[in-house]
Amino acid sequence: DMTVCILGSPTPFLPVLLEGGTRCPGAMVLCLSPSWASRVPSESSPGAWSLLLSRGVSFKVGGHSALETFVPPRRANYVTGTFAPGDPEGGWVGELARDLDCPTGGSVPLAHRLEDTLVTRLVLAARTNLPVPPTLAFVLGARGDLPAEPVAPGVRLVRLQDPQGQQSLVQEEVGAFLGGTAMEPYGQVVVRPAGWRWRGTGTCSTHRKEEGAAVAQAVGARLRGLTEEDSVLLEAMVPTARLPVPPPRSPAPRLPMALRICTLVCRSWGDRPQLCQVACAVGRAESPVRHGAALPQGLDSSLQQWGVAAHSQRQELATRLREATEAAAAALLASEAELSPRQRGGSRAHTDILGVDFLLACVDEALELVALATNGQRCLETCALAEAMGRGVGEPRGDLPRLLAEAMLHRAQCHLVEGKDILLIGAGGVSKSFVWEAARAYGLRVRGWGWRGAAQPRSRGRPSPGDASPGPQIHLVESDPEHFAAELVQTFLPYDSREHRRDEEHAERVLELLRSRGLRPHACLSYWDDCVVLAALVCQGLGLRGPAPAAVRVAKQKSRTHRHLQRCRRGRPPPAAFAVPCRRLRSHGDVERAAGTVPFPAVAKLEFGAGGVGVRLVENAGQCHAHAARLWRDLRDDADHPGIGLGWGNAMLLMEYVPGTEHDVDLVVFEGRLLGAWVSDNGPTRVPAFLETAACLPSCLSADRQAQLVRAALECCRACGLRDGVFNVELKLGPAGPRLLEINPRMGGFYLRDWIREVYGPDLLLAAVLVALGVPPVLPARPAPRTHLAGVMCLASEHGETLAGGGRMEALRELHGRGLVRLNRLFEELEGAGEYEEPLLSVACAGATLAEACERLLGLCQGLGIDSPRYPVEHFLSHFK
Repeated sequence: DMTVCILGSPTPFLPVLLEGGTRCPGAMVLCLSPSWASRVPSESSPGAWSLLLSRGVSFKVGGHSALETFVPPRRANYVTGTFAPGDPEGGWVGELARDLDCPTGGSVPLAHRLEDTLVTRLVLAARTNLPVPPTLAFVLGARGDLPAEPVAPGVRLVRLQDPQGQQSLVQEEVGAFLGGTAMEPYGQVVVRPAGWRWRGTGTCSTHRKEEGAAVAQAVGARLRGLTEEDSVLLEAMVPTARLPVPPPRSPAPRLPMALRICTLVCRSWGDRPQLCQVACAVGRAESPVRHGAALPQGLDSSLQQWGVAAHSQRQELATRLREATEAAAAALLASEAELSPRQRGGSRAHTDILGVDFLLACVDEALELVALATNGQRCLETCALAEAMGRGVGEPRGDLPRLLAEAMLHRAQCHLVEGKDILLIGAGGVSKSFVWEAARAYGLRVRGWGWRGAAQPRSRGRPSPGDASPGPQIHLVESDPEHFAAELVQTFLPYDSREHRRDEEHAERVLELLRSRGLRPHACLSYWDDCVVLAALVCQGLGLRGPAPAAVRVAKQKSRTHRHLQRCRRGRPPPAAFAVPCRRLRSHGDVERAAGTVPFPAVAKLEFGAGGVGVRLVENAGQCHAHAARLWRDLRDDADHPGIGLGWGNAMLLMEYVPGTEHDVDLVVFEGRLLGAWVSDNGPTRVPAFLETAACLPSCLSADRQAQLVRAALECCRACGLRDGVFNVELKLGPAGPRLLEINPRMGGFYLRDWIREVYGPDLLLAAVLVALGVPPVLPARPAPRTHLAGVMCLASEHGETLAGGGRMEALRELHGRGLVRLNRLFEELEGAGEYEEPLLSVACAGATLAEACERLLGLCQGLGIDSPRYPVEHFLSHFK
């Protein structure tokens, strides 16, 4: 069972609890008293503790909640709560959440760090390009949580051994700061205490910078009470930008006002920061605007109030604010990851929700966002208040509760995977290397079994210091006894299953292997096209969740898919509306019979093919005969071209050619319910061989056309009996709507998993594992793209020599390592593959818009020689509009 536990006051988390109760009824539990929970030594992580709940308030659909007693106690999969310093409940909350074996969204030490303005300002100034108010900070020399010699633009740190006996040093530093270049644009300074105990509430004094003696005296007065956890800050009072505004309706004088921008960000999919909400507060300019001192208002109306009249300028500022907030959060989370488990409050403790406050200032006659401070809970309270106020006047529910609930539920689901035994059928080639990289990210422990069934020790992976997470146990069944993945998995079971017409026999042998090793996996799946039927049979034999073997067989055999759908006549429209006329070809006599029922031009391809190998446009029966003769001669079994389905035989099919644009739809389906869908566009294929040339994500299509594709893909999967899993569906979209090309009853191949993760965040591999474990994955209810990707395929025949020479592949790898391109290797060798070649690799570029991504990609391809008259990249990309 999944349990997200909120400890302490429900006030800031109530919208999240209600939203989470709707998304996953019963998973969100509020613990209001320390007597409702207990800590027991962890069974999986020595030195850590498990949190067990004996009572709690659970949340269900429709806002219903109930106080429940849990017998046996429920084990928490994710814990967070009110860790705010000074909170009356912070003591017991922090103690219960300390050193847990499950992901913990914060801790008392991390909250102290976030609430210390000096610590966070040093991080922001040193690790981002964000400006901060010019700051002079005084601390006691013994303070060890600060860098010895920080290099942070705009922040100077002075360590004092004896604040009472170093008045001359203080006066000298104050004088140098007030007369320095950083203070030239500003006329006032603020003297105030800082540290987690103050939470921005300490009494401060404001001075003109010409009053050097008074400033030094104020600093000295503050230093008399300095402790090792505190600091005294002398900082520039940055005024809010003054913009021209329309004449006032009243002749009364206008008072100078200040605008504070409060942003809330969460750790989202892939540990990426994501801005959740923005709320602004307005106050008098002569004193700092504090949280809770004024009712919040929206960013757009605040900017209009300040004189930013142009809508485009307000949008540009909103974009800059999002980028600044997420950059600030990324820097803080990176610095936090460098702390020891003791400094974080546990090896699984990480800040998942934080607030960053900004001022809108004017620097060199341009609007600039200045980062002020961070906090762990005050921005959450402010944004929750803004959300409630909006609903009070009929505004629709905002994204804040949804984003936070999805983030918490997702982290809880990641914890569910830990310690599970996962059986993979088929390792695949270099194009599937991401599986092993992802497994490492999820905490894979390394061990293997030797060839010929004898257990042989392999190198055990050692968890990083303080990492208490037990990773999933990966057990692999693979036909190649020398596969590189043998060294990466917990158990390696070599078994030759390449003759897939005997999959029932193979399944029995695999089950025997598992029984002989004493293995009882919690989940079984395959991402390798050749092994999907075998995986379904093994799932069935183990009593595990997965698509039914009969359904996978229908989807795996292309002509059978369409014939089955043509019989499905119920629905509006029925699944038959998406099927395409086709006939199976096993002999030249079948070609003649098919030519009488399938109109030309038509497409001839392998019945069980993959990777586009052997697909060809034929104009008449003669061309179909010739193509079939070549293919049956050249591609007879798996040894002729491994990995394209020849283990099922080399039967072909002839199907009607469907005009329109080509698209991939990747679906996550649980018990027949659609949980997530992503549509990508393909560029024009290279007729007559139909090799893929280019692709983009997100789709260029309008929302209603994308909805047509998703609905058609889902109905085709359901009609074939595919009700549990992650599936890839290839369709054409013409004027009359979608038409099915084929269903791949496994996760999308090539670059698709990588692209979807980069653009939207969720990991299809993790989703497939969760479905196989019987857990419906939590995915974005309203997925919004973070970026746009455009990519082009490279072929060994066209680009092998070009990429092999001049250090071009090394250049691509370097650009990939720097995040400037996305490189997906599909094969290891650069040599050509003749008539039946598959794409060698995919190269993609990102941009804020699709046009920007295409422009960058075209420039890259021209510079590397990928673009040529024989391979016109500009033409391929021109279809994405």
